[in-house]
Amino acid sequence: MKSMSHIRQRSGKTNAKTITLAHGSGGKAMRDLIDDVFVSTFDNPELSKLEDQARFDLATLLKLGDRLAMTTDSYVVDPLFFPGGDIGKLAVTGTVNDLAVGGAIPLYLTCAMIIEEGFPVDDLRKIARSMKRTADEAGISIVTGDTKVVHKGAADKLFINTAGIGVIPKGIQIHAGRAQAGDVIIINGYIGDHGAAIVDARGEMSLQNTIETDCQPLNSLIQAMLKACPTIHCLRDATRGGIATVLNEYAQASNVCMRLNEAALPIRDEVRGMCEILGLDPLYLANEGKLVAIAPAESADAVIATMQAHPAGVHSAVVGEVTATPASGVILTTLFGGQRMVDMLVGEQLPRIC
Repeated sequence: MKSMSHIRQRSGKTNAKTITLAHGSGGKAMRDLIDDVFVSTFDNPELSKLEDQARFDLATLLKLGDRLAMTTDSYVVDPLFFPGGDIGKLAVTGTVNDLAVGGAIPLYLTCAMIIEEGFPVDDLRKIARSMKRTADEAGISIVTGDTKVVHKGAADKLFINTAGIGVIPKGIQIHAGRAQAGDVIIINGYIGDHGAAIVDARGEMSLQNTIETDCQPLNSLIQAMLKACPTIHCLRDATRGGIATVLNEYAQASNVCMRLNEAALPIRDEVRGMCEILGLDPLYLANEGKLVAIAPAESADAVIATMQAHPAGVHSAVVGEVTATPASGVILTTLFGGQRMVDMLVGEQLPRIC
């Protein structure tokens, strides 16, 4: 970690119960916190060198592919802990998935923490451990990072920034502008779970449900999909703005029409009911473990079979098709047989969802 650059040997444990400004000062308090909470938790050969940067052998990377993929994201979700996950799991999952939907094999992550003075150290430990578990599940390493502490009231508890690096294998060409008339639209399961879980966790609506976030790494599922169909045209994870936003991005980039079949969409009854009560549309609800794929129709059966055999794709389904007209639009065929345009999300349905 950048702030770990001063550490040349293990500094032991921190005895603090809450974060103080001294934990961001660059002195012994910071060194103890970083060593105890982060270095010992994320421990791996590259991180243990404790340099100002992580270093990689290019020859090793070239064995995996011919292009480097890089992404970055920041996480400000409220609350930090929610049914089925927390901000740490979300940060690792979101970054891994942003790499994976480009066809990349995710390899390394960075982690930068902006912590509010007074934040409980035990909660920080829980979040770091959650990040480690999720990184292990995805088969990646957290190799460098940074820690900053701000005054009480200058931030809301904890913000996390991550960056990820992966390698794209030769021959994989996935872009939002590659959708073609005749392709099919595939998703890997129930939509809207993450948004619904956050609403429930905030406790503002006095709703009682058992919905958990769908937060999960998708890189293993995507690699299996690409083995079944290396010519998948488009892939994106449907986070903020939901599947409606992703499909509009595809339609505009490819100058085609995305036609959704509402009857084919996997939506939990609890999510549908919550949306009806609150006036929300599940098409726009955030997901943290759902992808939207555009694939050639002749490969659909093979892709679906592969996805349904994977734990992250048991409820995968073909939910629509791509047509030439009307260009740059998304049309939903409703349960009642009517049709309506599905536009890009205007405004924000649920702020601080991720």
